[in-house]
Amino acid sequence: MAVHAHPDDESSKGAATMARYIREGAEVLVCTLTGGERGDVLNPAMDRPDVRADLPRLRQEEMALAREILGVDQRFLGFVDSGLPEGDPEPPLPEGCFALTPLEEAAQPLVRAVREFRPHVMLAYDESGGYPHPDHVMSHKVAVEAFEAAADPDRYAGTGEPWQPLKLYYFVSFHRGKFTALHEELLRRGLESPYVKMFEQWAADDNPRPQLEITTRVPCAGYFEIRDEALLAHATQIDPKSFWFACPLDVQRAAWPTEDYHLARSLVDTELPEDDLFAGVRERVCL
Repeated sequence: MAVHAHPDDESSKGAATMARYIREGAEVLVCTLTGGERGDVLNPAMDRPDVRADLPRLRQEEMALAREILGVDQRFLGFVDSGLPEGDPEPPLPEGCFALTPLEEAAQPLVRAVREFRPHVMLAYDESGGYPHPDHVMSHKVAVEAFEAAADPDRYAGTGEPWQPLKLYYFVSFHRGKFTALHEELLRRGLESPYVKMFEQWAADDNPRPQLEITTRVPCAGYFEIRDEALLAHATQIDPKSFWFACPLDVQRAAWPTEDYHLARSLVDTELPEDDLFAGVRERVCL
């Protein structure tokens, strides 16, 4: 089970991993907490009044196409996008949005989904949300709450029979090691690197965010094309000429052929580092 804040997050974080496991016979459910209603149109080719007026419906349709490409099951859990507050000072979040929902109320649909789907492994954002969008931070809190509460029969009455997932991972999708490797491979091939400005910004950052330890690297280079196809399905959000596609796939496969994770909770014995999200789980469930 992968827990995400908005439609398109599932295609930018862990998509190749999900595509691989689906094709190896695993069942995968993406739980999308909000509909992305307050998102913007980020693809200039789609930035038209009619698209902006119909954005909530279009994002639902884009999600349907992306989940078909990835092969996953997916469900919306029904909360309203909080939007990304901008300005100084930042404006308050809108009333009734996901990020302002009390934790137990926000976690209840996910607990229900865990008890129905019965995942062995859950994927989620870390405490920072991966980036400081209020819905991402809230998604982290909700995922941890569901992981820890779904097995307790005294909590979340009426949401199904208790179930305990065995492992909880945080995405480590955008980190310096990966982009450094891509940059160096591009230069080795005599190609221009799109990451120079990024490195300059990192060097000038006086207060860099701590990097999560990568405990688990899942080989999935053979599924990068499927990941990119799913990303492009979110046409209002993803510009085909953008950063997402700046590095050729053959360079990515050579320099960094994995998607990476941090093992945050485990109820099974496993030896780090791992190359499989189900390490320790396969042994438990096959006993």
